[in-house]
Amino acid sequence: MHALRHFYASSLLDGGESIKALASYLGHADPGFTLRVYTHLMPASEERTRNAIDSLFGPAAGVPEPRP
Repeated sequence: MHALRHFYASSLLDGGESIKALASYLGHADPGFTLRVYTHLMPASEERTRNAIDSLFGPAAGVPEPRP
């Protein structure tokens, strides 16, 4: 059961679900607890940060796009 719960949490985090919502789904009263337990499952934020800025301003002129 624990592995299934962990899989559920990691799938939601990978899909972009918020910590607050995940805490509610898991029955945690404190989202901080959820963050402490599952933070290692969160995807790298660098690409999300870059994508968020690119969506606002577009890619920087003259800067090559990173290759996947």
